[in-house]
Formats: sequence, C-alpha cells, structure tokens
Amino acid sequence: MKRWSLWAATVASAALFLSACGGSGGGGGGLLLPPPTTTPTPPPVTAAAPKFKLAITATEDVPGTFGSVGAYEKVSGTFTGEVDPKDARNAIIQDLQLAPLNANGKVEYSSDFVLFKPKDMRKASGVLRYDAPNRGNIVNLDPYFASRGYVFLTAAWQGDVPAAPGKLTLKVPVAKNADGSSITGTYRAELLPTVATNDSLPLPGGPFNAAMQAYATASLDNTKPGYVLTRRINEGDARQLVPASDWKFAKCGAATPFPGTPDETSVCLKNAWDPAYIYELVYIAKDPKVMGLGLAALRDMITFFHRDSADAAGTANPVAAAIRNTIASGVSQCGNFMKTFVHLGFNEDRAGQKVFDGVFAQIAARQTNINMRFSIPGGGGGVRTDHTAFGQAGTRGLSKDYVDDVAQRRGGILSRCEAGGTCPKLFIGFSGTEFWTLQGSPLLTDAWGTADLVQPGNARIYYYASSHHLLGLASLPGTSAGALYATNGNTGVIPVVRALYQNLEDWVVNGTTPPDNQVPRIADATLVRPAQVRFPAIPGASYTGLVNGYSLLDWGPNYRPQDESGIATQVPPAYLGRDYAILVPQVDADGNDIAGIRSIDVAVPVGTNTGWNTTNQPGRIDQAGLFGSYFAFAKTPALRGADPRLSLQERYTDQAGYVAAVTAAANDLVARRFMLRVDADAAIANATANPVLP
Repeated sequence: MKRWSLWAATVASAALFLSACGGSGGGGGGLLLPPPTTTPTPPPVTAAAPKFKLAITATEDVPGTFGSVGAYEKVSGTFTGEVDPKDARNAIIQDLQLAPLNANGKVEYSSDFVLFKPKDMRKASGVLRYDAPNRGNIVNLDPYFASRGYVFLTAAWQGDVPAAPGKLTLKVPVAKNADGSSITGTYRAELLPTVATNDSLPLPGGPFNAAMQAYATASLDNTKPGYVLTRRINEGDARQLVPASDWKFAKCGAATPFPGTPDETSVCLKNAWDPAYIYELVYIAKDPKVMGLGLAALRDMITFFHRDSADAAGTANPVAAAIRNTIASGVSQCGNFMKTFVHLGFNEDRAGQKVFDGVFAQIAARQTNINMRFSIPGGGGGVRTDHTAFGQAGTRGLSKDYVDDVAQRRGGILSRCEAGGTCPKLFIGFSGTEFWTLQGSPLLTDAWGTADLVQPGNARIYYYASSHHLLGLASLPGTSAGALYATNGNTGVIPVVRALYQNLEDWVVNGTTPPDNQVPRIADATLVRPAQVRFPAIPGASYTGLVNGYSLLDWGPNYRPQDESGIATQVPPAYLGRDYAILVPQVDADGNDIAGIRSIDVAVPVGTNTGWNTTNQPGRIDQAGLFGSYFAFAKTPALRGADPRLSLQERYTDQAGYVAAVTAAANDLVARRFMLRVDADAAIANATANPVLP
C-alpha cells in the first residue's frame, strides 16, 4: 500500500481517483451510522476529592520590564496530583484501572511546570495562557502579551519525555496486570539511520527519537514469534526481511561489534545501517505507561491555578484569585494535543466547569497519540515515514453533526464538549505544509473531498497562505534542509499569528466576534485536487503534486480510531481499501496561494512561497522535511527570461512603489484585524530600510 500519492497530471485522472474512493457519494445515502460519541455528564463524585500538592523549587527575576506591567518573575516547580479511577470523567483514560493506587485510593502523577507572572500581581490582566511544551521544551513568555499583564504557564503533559536539563517531564505510572506482572503487546517502530553506521540505533525510532523514552522489549530473543525487522527504500515498497540472525536487541559500536551487549531498547545490525532504507521493527513490548494521565494532569493543574487558593497542605497558589480567563496555546505536536484534550472531554473539570475558555491549536492538522496502550505522544508520522503512526486517525470534522463517510462514523472533535456545554472558543491555524504533508484538508471538507464543511460558531480556522510548518523561518538554502529548493521565506506570517492571539483574547475576555474563517474552499475552486493546481512553469522548478495520503486503517477490534484510544492488536495495521480525499490550495499566476490570510510577503511578493518542497536525496519519492519552497522573482524584465512571473520592476516600478504596496497591504491587514498596528508600522519601516529595487 502506497501512502504517498504521485498524482496524475490531468483532471481526468483526478476524477478516476474520486470514483475509486466512492464516486460522488459524499452524502452517504442510506448509510447507517451510530449516534455521536459523547460523554454524558456524570453524577457528582461522592468519594474523597483528589488532593493536589504544589512544590515551588525556584523563583527568579525575568530580565527587563514589560510596558506598564513592569517586572516579571519565573516560578518553577512541580504539581503532583491524583486521579480517581472511579470518577466517570476519568473513565476514558486507557489502563487507568490497571495503575497502582496510593493510600488515598487514587492514581498519582507529577508534572514539572514553569510559571511567568507579574511581580506586582495587581497589574495582572486576569488572563492565564497555557503554552504546551513541545517534547518537554520550556516555552518562554511572549513580550507583547506580557506587556498586557498575562500570566504564562508551561507544564508537562507528555509522559515519554526523558529527564534532562531544561526539560519539563511528566511522571506517570506503569500499568500492570492484576497479579502484578508486566503487560505486553505488539509494538512497531521505524528506525531511520541518517548515516551509514555499525553503531546500534536506540528505540523507539522515528523522526523524534531523542525526545521519547522507549518501550523495552519483553524478550531479548528475537527469534520468537512477533519479532520482525524489515527494510525498504520508499514507504510503499515491498518490505525486505532482515534475518533474525543479522540483528539483535543490543548496543554495539566500534569497541563492541555485533552482536554487541544485550540491551532492551537498542538494536544492533550485523551489517551497517544504510540511510537509504526505512527499517521497520515489530516486537513485543512491555510495561505500558498510563500516558492518558497527561490529559487529566493538565485539566487539574489549570483548574488549580485558576480557582484554588492553596494546595492540600496549605501551600499558597502564587496566582490565587488573579485569574478570570484561561487560554491554551499549542503549536504543532502540542496543537494536536490540545485538540485531543478537547475531543476526549477534558475541557470539563470535576465541578462541570470549563477548563479553558479559549484554545489556539497552531499548525495542528492531526491529533496526538496519548490515550492508548503503548502510546507514543512524542512520535507521529514524519514526511517520508510512519504514515501508519497513531495520531492521524482521529475524527477530523469539528461539529457533533460531522459525518465521516469513509469510516462510516458520526461525530466530531467537539462532540463531547458540545454535549456538556464546556466547549472553548477554538482557533485552529494551518500552514501550507498541513495540506501537502500532514493531511489537513479533511478538517475542511467531507471525507470524499466533494463539499466544504460548515464550521461551528465557536470555532475559527485560519489558513496562512503560502506558509510552511516552520512558521516564520527565513528562507534557507535547500541543501542545508535536505531540500532541493530554497526553503519558504514567508516571515510575514508571524505578525499575523500575533494578531490572531489578540483576536482570541478579545473573543474570550470581551466577547468580540473574531474575523470569519479564512480557508481555501471547494465552492470557489481555491481548494482542489493536487493535479488541478495551476503552478507556473518556473525555470528550475518541478511541480510534482506529491501529497501525503490518508488511508482508512484497522488496528484491531480493541482500538477506537475515532478517539485515538484503546489497544492496538493489528500491528502493522491493515489497509481497509478506502482513502480520504486530500485537497490542496489553488495558486495564482505567481504560484502563491489564493485563499487564506495573505501576509505582506504574499500580498506584496518578492517571490513564490509554497507549503511543499522536494527531497534532494536520490532514489526517494518524498518531500523534504516540513519545509516549503521559495523561488525568487527576477529584478528586471531582461533577467526573467522564460520565467512567466513578472519581475520586481514590472510589479512595483521602483523602491517607492514597493514601499507603497507594502503600506497598502499592511493597512488592509490591520483593518481586517490580521495585523496589529505596531507590527504594520514595523513592516513599513523594514520595507523602507531594505530596498528590493533601486
């Protein structure tokens, strides 16, 4: 089964694809679907309430001052909580019933946190913003919002982050069988060597290996049933078996050649690892962590800082009585986590109140694999690999009325919170890479890709036209990014994002309705099949139409793909013969995206920016990381030659014309609330100081 699709160059072939996916049957006539999956409001909890402990380990001054708010301080510590396995609100947490109990009959966790707050809390605005740490990395305060008096919290939610200096970790227990023995199960990892080496590779594999703790093998004997190592060059290629005699669970290197020293979380290969290959290891793992506790930990921690005056021992909440509104921010993996948090019902606290008033999920097309046995919240599919990784199969539409005709399921990401009246005001921000690489379009369309979805009134989706996943990263030579082309240079997206955060605050705090959704649509032909993209014939550039597909997969009867929860018993998963449609933004004559929020770099372009790039590795059929591409315009008509795109001189005449165009675009973005005045003035000054034309 090929997970990457090289789309044909004609509209006719796209129509054939539609037929293969089920024709035009997007309406699902006669389809019998179960009712939406919701969690009814449970009865009041009568058991002893969970106890929470706050331990502050350091308080430090933050350098500088922030507007009229003045000085900030950084408070570091740990938040230890406990979860009642008998509380219906916790019932969805996988393996919670198999976790050890403390003396209070609860399951414990401990989360590292960092809190930034005004030293003079009388100047706090009343807004607490939680920034979810990506693979344990601390998120620092935002100077603009610090000047508005925010309290910033970043705290661990991910139980597979290895302890290390500067990392925030979440300690969660290991689930055990009733007799205390280890739980085992099939686990799959893809090992990706970057260079030819005889050194062993550490598990769990995948593109984020260093940020995850491995699940140890249940046996060092790889000749047992359930242990298989294969390799292939491209993901869709046939797997080549690596004989059990040619690999071992061991550490090895120059000093300790194959078979090396036995080790439960490393793999040693008799012959050198070849970076041209994807190596897939299926093995029997042991001792799954109760990763879903990260959802409850965030719920309880935010509730504590928002509403409690002190912990169970009397330690004071350092922001007690100062918080009136709560906003969550998650970027990439963390944005996926925040969507999962809401989807699984954790935006409702023990008292039935909202945890977060607002949530901003940035560059987050998927959900996060946090609530299954042997979950890997730090993992996820890369560009070339692991497209059967968990985190991709969750419900895509937002509304409780969403119908998934491919999987024959009903109910969206907001189904549970809609049932309980605890939905946050939700922003979702997309880059171009979310369409090309991270399977984003099913959030906007029906499963067959034939009609636009109507988004719920409490949600907004904003597409950053002609951007890539690494938001705001300046254009780099492609070779330094493993890419064929220079990387996307749309840095103007950063002030757009800041303005959207301001809009979310205004919506949460003041009830000010934010701008409408800004997305490409099927209805106006700005969201199309990859074969329909009218990319210009730029000399030296080749448009391939290559996208990451999204197939319906089966992990076995004990796994609930609509919730990313349960136990996978079919590993690798089986292909069920149906695929979701993946659509992408249509472009203008320059190759820049038509729809979405067009930052100054797109509204007043000096080149073409895309959400896709191509690998520079020979023999591979894939894209280059999470990078987009950049193709500069020629300065003059004489220099552009066969390039169909107008030169800078033809567009703007001279530098004064360019500055005038930037000024008009900046003022328009401000008027539409997609840019703050301070950022617009800075952009105009930057255009004046950095000539693109004589």
